[in-house]
Amino acid sequence: MLKKRKITNQVNVGNVKIGGNNPVVVQSMTDTDTANIESTVKQVKLLAEAGSEIVRVTVNNDSSAKSVKEIILRLKDLGIDVPIVGDFHFIGHRLLTNYKDLAQSLSKFRINPGNVGRGNRRDENFSQFINIAKEYNKPVRIGVNAGSLDPEVLALKMDKNSRLKNPLSSELVENQALVESALSSAESAIDMGLSVNNIIISCKVSRLNQMVAVYRELSEKSPFPLHLGLTEAGMGQKGVVSTTAALSILLESGIGDTIRASLTPEIGGDRAKEVRLCQDILQSLGIRRFRPAVTACPGCGRTTSTFFRELAQEIQSHIDIRLPEWKSRYPNSNTLEVAVMGCVVNGPGESKAANIGISLPGSGEDPKAPVFIDGQRAKFLSGSSIAKDFIGLVDDYVDSKFGSN
Repeated sequence: MLKKRKITNQVNVGNVKIGGNNPVVVQSMTDTDTANIESTVKQVKLLAEAGSEIVRVTVNNDSSAKSVKEIILRLKDLGIDVPIVGDFHFIGHRLLTNYKDLAQSLSKFRINPGNVGRGNRRDENFSQFINIAKEYNKPVRIGVNAGSLDPEVLALKMDKNSRLKNPLSSELVENQALVESALSSAESAIDMGLSVNNIIISCKVSRLNQMVAVYRELSEKSPFPLHLGLTEAGMGQKGVVSTTAALSILLESGIGDTIRASLTPEIGGDRAKEVRLCQDILQSLGIRRFRPAVTACPGCGRTTSTFFRELAQEIQSHIDIRLPEWKSRYPNSNTLEVAVMGCVVNGPGESKAANIGISLPGSGEDPKAPVFIDGQRAKFLSGSSIAKDFIGLVDDYVDSKFGSN
């Protein structure tokens, strides 16, 4: 059972609310050169249409800073009003100072206090950054990463630990430094006048167990909304598994207000995969619903035919194609449950549990497929048109079940 989610401060990021009693928010980041306005607009559109509720873009030089306002204007012309977040490192204070349109246009600023300078210069630059956020009433994500943790904070922690009779492991010391850096930076921002309701915190690392430990400690010590994610999840199955495991552990514990899957895409791959993964994690945990769910059995020796797998793929493809229309015409259709099962062992039971399900005959079984609608056997399908007939029944069910809502 999911633990009750910890209630944190609410932060308004454009038209999206993070924290408080609001749903966990899915966000993503572009990998285009922000100075390339056309490609950045195209990718933000892709991510937003996939369901990303916030999109972050890199702002690392003058040319990218000059492009942000035009990117946001073009997106609005396309009917896309997704909040755009500026990802700042090293010179964010200077870019925001020099380009007022940049500061005004963005919905949120992201900063890592560990890489804005050293000593007094770091404090000055951080103060300049926070004062701009305060001036424009912009929320700030204070993001502390293991790879860019303030070396002075870590060195002091390590030195103090080395003098202990029973010193802690270097990872535990790093965890303490991450949490301390994030919270002390947040407190400094508040002391400078930034509202407590304009602060979000993240502490990202690449190792799963370390990430979980850091966020658990942050959750106990912080009232600020938490952005969850691994710094670099990796490629392929490894990235998917690491992200799913890390986010699920924390979300199941009631920790986390906004999430991102930092997958390494294949060359020419689909950037929006990271959005769908976040949605799938939230949907699998029962936290949010984004699309109809198709349950299909894995197959075994009783299902030597590939037909049930082909049907499951057809159903999933059909739903994906119809989903944009269903979202507008049938707002509650995302709760639809469809089952495509391959034999009589679990088939009837799983089909009865779904809104609409079909139990295909296994090897040597009666070549008829019972269809169950809302737990009741409604009819049998057989012959070469089973797939077409069942898809038609799914469409009819969506129209009758959700059409009046």
